[in-house]
Amino acid sequence: MSDEVRYGWGSDFPTFRDTSPRVIRGSIQELVRDASAEQILAWDASIPELQREVGEVLACDAAAERYAAILEYELPMESRRPDVVFLIRGPVVVAELKGKVLPSRADIDQAAAYARDLRCYHRHCEGRSVVPILVPTRAKGYLGDDCGVRIMGPDVLDEVLEELARTSEVPPVPIDEFVSAGSYRPLPSLVEAARELFLRGEIRPIHRARAATDPAIEEISRVVHAAAARSERRLVLVTGVPGAGKTLVGLRAVHAHYLDDLAVPRTNGRPTAPAVFLSGNGPLVQVLQYELRAAGGGGKAFVRGVKDYVKRYSGRRDRVPPEHVLVFDEAQRAFDADQVQLKHRKTPGFEGGKSEPDHFIEFAERVPGWCVVVGLIGEGQEIHVGEEAGLVQWLHAIEGSRDPASWQVHGPPSAAGVFAGSSVAFSASDALNLDIEIRYHLARHIHTFVDQLLRARPAVHNAAAAGLLEEEGYHLRITRQLEVAKQYLRDRYAEDIPARFGLVASSRDTDLIRFGIPNTWQATKNVRFGPWYSDPEGDPARRSCRHLEDCVTEFGAQGLELDAALLAWGTDLRLEDGRWSNAKARRYSRGTKIRDPYRLRLNAYRVLLTRGRDGTVIFVPDLAELDETYEYLVASGAREL
Repeated sequence: MSDEVRYGWGSDFPTFRDTSPRVIRGSIQELVRDASAEQILAWDASIPELQREVGEVLACDAAAERYAAILEYELPMESRRPDVVFLIRGPVVVAELKGKVLPSRADIDQAAAYARDLRCYHRHCEGRSVVPILVPTRAKGYLGDDCGVRIMGPDVLDEVLEELARTSEVPPVPIDEFVSAGSYRPLPSLVEAARELFLRGEIRPIHRARAATDPAIEEISRVVHAAAARSERRLVLVTGVPGAGKTLVGLRAVHAHYLDDLAVPRTNGRPTAPAVFLSGNGPLVQVLQYELRAAGGGGKAFVRGVKDYVKRYSGRRDRVPPEHVLVFDEAQRAFDADQVQLKHRKTPGFEGGKSEPDHFIEFAERVPGWCVVVGLIGEGQEIHVGEEAGLVQWLHAIEGSRDPASWQVHGPPSAAGVFAGSSVAFSASDALNLDIEIRYHLARHIHTFVDQLLRARPAVHNAAAAGLLEEEGYHLRITRQLEVAKQYLRDRYAEDIPARFGLVASSRDTDLIRFGIPNTWQATKNVRFGPWYSDPEGDPARRSCRHLEDCVTEFGAQGLELDAALLAWGTDLRLEDGRWSNAKARRYSRGTKIRDPYRLRLNAYRVLLTRGRDGTVIFVPDLAELDETYEYLVASGAREL
């Protein structure tokens, strides 16, 4: 998207007050050329009211001549437009107007989201209060606060602006600085980031959020340069909570410009691909390849599946990977030897008895000169059979390699215990642990909340964490009526066309199908993940997640993200006398080697509860056996729709 800053009208308060409403509306129409007749009528009704309120502020506050009003400010790199931004002394005030008497929950959450995004991603809002205001234009007086949003009729807008300005001596942000190019840099979704990397060779600078991942990028760069200079083998383990940006780190590492200069020439010349991004997450691979299909090769030049990579290089030892840096995303999902044997037993020349880490360490040792394997490891996200062996597989892979002494391992302090007592050299770095959840717009407490919830902690503790999330602009909503949940999402994102919201549910539940949730294996196997995550709602094939028709399970959701998730809670994980039970979960196939099905259920819901960047709407079917679960979720802070 363009960095160009666009807005319908922007001026100081005196100019706004004294300009003809028709001129202001004409300026807005120059920006919004497809405005409906209803929208034009709404502008005609609201502009004079706003001018009146601004005039009353000017009459009472001598400093107000330096205040400014911006109407229909289009958030750069997005398509959303807050109705009004007021630049006054102290806070930045963002106001949303609705032509009704009482606002809906979706209206309130929309206003809160505008304030959150300005607070997180606008350079001139950092360290400054951002106050969301919701104005039902047919209301009168002050209606109260809800989730940090001040709700009022237009008649008291002047009083609130005066009150806010009195609380601070900090001068207002100058309007030209507020609307300057580059002032607003939102965090891209994973798909947007991949697209930017491919087209521009870099991801946009992100105010505040990028600082959470830059230390890891810098440490990986240091290790790569050291390995290249000394012709060494290194393993770098990057851990992090869900949503901390591990995949973004991997994508940036693969596209680092310096790698071209470090590649060792081969007999057929310098490698054309000094690094590769590999993922065992099939849906993630599908989505990225779908987005980048225009680049040729079906998008496979950008990202490859682990299974395909293992298949190519395990069958023949004379094949040497062209890359010096192998980034293994979702490395906690690395299959153990039994599962690798099951997946590759028909591959010609395949050598059994090796885990995926065994294979990657062996592939890396074939690369001439130097090689760095980067493993991106999510905490508590093992959901597949064969993924339960954990981090120790990487230690065993190096110990069983051709030359264990040639390897050095770098990781966060939390991984040191795995390598304690081993002859493998281990260096700890705090930079390799990502503990800030940037996916959720810097909401710092989502991981804590979900962890407490899935440990069945007392609801009062969970509610405290949920309250902090609400303050940070992350919304947890709940209902027992599926259509209510769907309508909330449609209303919430009606003006945000690029936003993606979709239906997610557990793969092991057996009851949701009766309530219109197509989470069966037969239904979910036909979902095409690329179109589901990427296509607009207007796509005639109706494959977009925004239709809320097709459902993805934890296997189709892990490592990917939505702006909001509609989570259908199943009976496969339900509260019984204060403890979680998976007694009703669909059983695994006979002969499946599984160590802890209960932990896999908890991890599945951990994934499902953390897919939404803005929040999660939970639908709990009206079944008596889920009553305790519903009551616990409400008591834990999920707000009823």
